[in-house]
Amino acid sequence: MNRQVFITGATSGFGKAIAYKFAAQKDHLILCGRRNDRLLAIKEDIESTFGVAALLFNFDIQDKNQIDEALNTWLATKPTIDILVNNAGLAAGLSSVEEGSLDDWERMIDTNLKGLLYISRKILPILKGQRQGHVFNISSTAGKIVYKNGNVYCATKHAVDALSQAMRIDLLPYGIKVTCISPGMAETEFSLVRFNGDEEKASQVYKDTAPLQANDIADAIAYCANLPTHVCINDLTITCLNQANGIYVQKNADKL
Repeated sequence: MNRQVFITGATSGFGKAIAYKFAAQKDHLILCGRRNDRLLAIKEDIESTFGVAALLFNFDIQDKNQIDEALNTWLATKPTIDILVNNAGLAAGLSSVEEGSLDDWERMIDTNLKGLLYISRKILPILKGQRQGHVFNISSTAGKIVYKNGNVYCATKHAVDALSQAMRIDLLPYGIKVTCISPGMAETEFSLVRFNGDEEKASQVYKDTAPLQANDIADAIAYCANLPTHVCINDLTITCLNQANGIYVQKNADKL
């Protein structure tokens, strides 16, 4: 298809799976992430496997100055971007508000909310100038319903949901699609990051369930991106069979 697809948080999980999905469709990639070694490995693999170009930008999405330094010169060349995937996001900690870590709160707000805004502010003027494009914002079932001890993480994902609605309104006159994707439990590095590398705690989240995989979300995004021009899926909540929402989960998947 040879579209230009800009993806944040491309070094693992959803972002990496989305990159491979679009590469398999012969779309070209602009991949962003903190871990440069992973970016380089993904670029080499994608280019050799699929024969498409992958441009890399290495920065921490929490840091506006890093984003400016990485992107401004390239943006001055007036590149074409067809799809923006605001994927970068994380959860840090799981505690009540009165016991919460300020560092965890700032990390989530800076990544999930401010980082998405920083990137959108850079890329949306390009889409407006083209009068076409598609924005995907990765939210969560946590952006639909709050669960115990999820407070600040849930708040940031509710904000992503609200910003997606706002972007849809703002970009409506320009023929730009906006789709908010809200995944439920997915077996990626998400819980490992939330529990600061504690593999035992992370594994318990998915025990006795059949959680979503990163490729499931990549498939859904590709589906939305390949619909006819006049069709826009505004909001899509995706869970595994075991999960009704951010609160209700049925364990013992083998008995379903």
